[in-house]
Amino acid sequence: MSTIAELVVPADEFALSRTLETVPSLEADVERLVAHDPEHVMPYVWFSTEADDLERLDEALREDPSVERVELLTDLDDERLYRMEWVDDVGVVVHALTEEQATILDASGEGPQWRLRILFPERDALSRTYEVADEEGLTVDVARIHELQDDRSGRYGLTDAQYETLVQALEYGYYQIPRESDMEALAAHLDISHQALSERLRRAHRRLVTEALNVGPGDVDDDGSL
Repeated sequence: MSTIAELVVPADEFALSRTLETVPSLEADVERLVAHDPEHVMPYVWFSTEADDLERLDEALREDPSVERVELLTDLDDERLYRMEWVDDVGVVVHALTEEQATILDASGEGPQWRLRILFPERDALSRTYEVADEEGLTVDVARIHELQDDRSGRYGLTDAQYETLVQALEYGYYQIPRESDMEALAAHLDISHQALSERLRRAHRRLVTEALNVGPGDVDDDGSL
C-alpha cells in the first residue's frame, strides 16, 4: 500500500541553510522540483517573509554554498519565486530519499530544518530509505506516516503548517457565514503575524484549488491566475 511520510531533515544537511540562517523569518516552499540526473536538481522555490527582509534575500542566495545558479522569476510585495540549481551534494540527498521509486510531494524550509512529504510505493520502501539515509550519515526524523488509502487529505500537497492552520480556522469559525472569528483573532490564537497568516492561507487555498481543478504548475501564471 502506498505510504506518505513527512520527514524532517536539518537544513545544513540539505539545502539553503545559509539563506535560512541569514533571514530567520524566511519561509521557503518548493513549488516544483526537477531532477536532471541523480546529482543535479533544479527547484522552483517560493520565498516569503516581511518585505523589508526580502531585500536581503538576493545577497543571501548568492552567498549560499548550496546554490550554484539562481534566477528571480517573480517579485511580489511579500514573496518571490526563484529558479535555481542546487549543488551536487543536495542532488545526492534527493536521490537517496527518492531512490526507492519515491516522489517528493512537498518540501518546505524554515529556520534550521526542512520538512518533506514523500510518497513511497510501499511501507517497506520507506524503511529501506531510512536505512540508506542513516548509512549515508543523513539525519532524518520521521514526523508522520500515513497510508494513502487511509488518509486522502495527504494527497492535496498541504504542508503541516498549512494543514493545521486550515483546521484551526475551521474550528474557530473563520469560514462560518457570518464569521465567528476574524483574521486578527485567528492570528493571535496561532501566535503568528496577520501577514504570515494571510500568506499561509493564500498558499493553502491555492494548493487546494490547484489540486481540485487538476491543473499543474505550468497551467498557472506567475500571478496565480489560470
